[in-house]
Amino acid sequence: MDAGQLVGIIATFMEALAFLLVARALVSWFPDLRRHQIVQLLFDVTDPIVEPLRKIIPPIGVLDLSLMLTVFVLFALAEALRAAV
Repeated sequence: MDAGQLVGIIATFMEALAFLLVARALVSWFPDLRRHQIVQLLFDVTDPIVEPLRKIIPPIGVLDLSLMLTVFVLFALAEALRAAV
């Protein structure tokens, strides 16, 4: 495995995390779904990514800017990694 492939794997992982965060945002519109195991797993996986930024940027009403910023940063970093190779 060369460096280009490794960077591609890391970028794909970052994009997958970003998509999980988008799924989390969509699921948050349906509070009854929170009790399902797969949704709990989704929150367990994404909480460590969002919580540090949420301490800096708290939600404004129902709008969670930290979640949107995290998605943006993950997609931007993944794109920058791919462009660097």
